[in-house]
Amino acid sequence: MLPTRDLLSLSDHGVDDLLRLVRRANELKQLSDERCMPQSLRDRRIGLIVDDGGWRNTTAFDLGIQVMGGLCIHVPIKLGQRETIEDLGHYLDNWFDAVVVRTRSLADLRDLAAAMRSPVINARTRANHPCETLGDLSFLWSERHAIDGLKVVAVAADDNILRSWVEAAAVLPIEVVQVFPETWHLRNPTLLIPRFRATENMSELVDADVLITDCWPDEGPAEALLPFQITARLLDSLKPETAFIPCPPVTRGQEVSEDAMLSPLCRVVQAKEFLLHSQNALLEWVLA
Repeated sequence: MLPTRDLLSLSDHGVDDLLRLVRRANELKQLSDERCMPQSLRDRRIGLIVDDGGWRNTTAFDLGIQVMGGLCIHVPIKLGQRETIEDLGHYLDNWFDAVVVRTRSLADLRDLAAAMRSPVINARTRANHPCETLGDLSFLWSERHAIDGLKVVAVAADDNILRSWVEAAAVLPIEVVQVFPETWHLRNPTLLIPRFRATENMSELVDADVLITDCWPDEGPAEALLPFQITARLLDSLKPETAFIPCPPVTRGQEVSEDAMLSPLCRVVQAKEFLLHSQNALLEWVLA
């Protein structure tokens, strides 16, 4: 039996695998635009488990499975409740060739993957969001045909979006800089890699290739966070080729001003189109 190809964190895989997914996502975008998607999931049965809200990437998984000939079944369970995760994994293995899971705990998801023979895909946890970052990387590849040397600046607190970019930087030749008040700096020792650093200095944005934001922390006082708001005026001072990709849902008036969303540097809609294509590439890969 071939080893299971779970996707729980981008840092679990090598540079060749991640670049293969990014390139394949761009090929699948072209095929999707032409409405001639390969039927590479024909006769495959995939369970979709959503126990922590959200709609974008789970909807894209559902659509992608169907347009590539697979069968997607929504499974109404939550991890770690009435049944043990190990038992759930064995039952799911009876019926499904793979499962896609959006849940709170990455540890629970790793336990599920350990219990299953079939591949497990992380559609989001509170600790990381690998599919979101993979989609953005696929978009950046479509624009640049390379990602080597990218400087990604995340004006965001320590949360799942920032962590997935750091996980990517553990494998790929990119640099990630967190710019935010020190109270919310990433301090997890397993993520303090050489290609990541944290600062409060907004001048780091001047030479950014990619600018990422995330929602402000609920407990953050506005007066402390407002200096870190992304505005149209700030974007006008950056390199014209900088890709500004605020993480949806965007909270206008907080991490992003209303006028920033109208900037030509704002590429969030174009980037999120690649969520579908990168996840389709991932589905092909885990079931190859």
